[in-house]
This record gives sequence, structure tokens and C-alpha cells, in this order.
Amino acid sequence: MNAQLWTRKYIGKMKGEIKNPMRVDLKDIITGFIGCVVTISILVWLTNITSALWLMAPFGASCVLVFNSWDAPLSQPRNIIGGHFISSLVGLITYHLIGDSPEAISIAVGLSIAGMMLTKTTHPPAGANPIAVMMGMHSWSFLFTPVLLGSVLIVLVALVLNNLRSSRTYPTFWI
Repeated sequence: MNAQLWTRKYIGKMKGEIKNPMRVDLKDIITGFIGCVVTISILVWLTNITSALWLMAPFGASCVLVFNSWDAPLSQPRNIIGGHFISSLVGLITYHLIGDSPEAISIAVGLSIAGMMLTKTTHPPAGANPIAVMMGMHSWSFLFTPVLLGSVLIVLVALVLNNLRSSRTYPTFWI
């Protein structure tokens, strides 16, 4: 195949073929709003009443997935908890071994994605965890609070709120 034909075919892949498949459902919007407000409020409240950090930016994105796409594989408890844990662990190991240079941050994010894929715990918001770890210069305690305890809390709120709706069953799998 000549270069011009290959280029045209390659660029042609980027135009998309279908209309936006997302649908708007008022009940889903309300569930997403309430789920996010409750979850983030609890994490902020726990941060305010304890000496520990319970909130990190990737948790907002986790709320989008767990309350909007509750039945997607990337939104399941294994992925939320495992993805955040593995990604943060990789970030902490990288930070404490080689520092927080731009190269180290890039390597940590790449390794965290590979680690999540290897363990079948891919959770896109967790891909930001090494950046949060390294930019915040966090200690090993970050792995437990906010990462582990915060992600467990997200799952607990999702279990309660998603299953209040008769049209939802959460989770679709645990292991």
C-alpha cells in the first residue's frame, strides 16, 4: 500500500461513524448528582474532622463512572478499589525510588496503567493517582488514607444508592 493511500485510510478512521450513543435520563442525572454530592461530602467531612486527607481529585472522576456507568466493567468495586490502590502504590514506589522528575511521573503513570491492565483492575480515574502522589510529595500513609479507605467509601455509597433504583444492579461483579 502506498503512503498516500495509507495516510488517507488512517485519517479516515478518525471521523467516527455513528451518532453519540449517550442518552439523557432524568433519573440517571438525579442519581449521579445525589451520589456525587453524598460521596464527596462524606470525604470532605472526614477530612475536616480527622487529621487525615480523605479526598483526592481522581475520586470525583470515580464518582462519574460509578453513578453514571454503574454497569461498566471499569466501574466495578474490584476496579475502583484495586485500580486506585495499584496506581497509587506504583506512584509511591516510583516517587520514593527515583523522585518526581517529569520522566519519573511519566514512567509512573505508564507503569500504573500496565499494572491495572495486568491485574484486571483498570479504572481510568486511578491513572491520575501517580501524578497526585508525586506532585503532592505524599508519604506511604497516602496509600491507606485517602486511597484505600476513600475508594472503599465510594463503593459503599455506590452499593447503597445504585441499588435503590429498581433498574440498577450494582455491582455486576466483585472478583
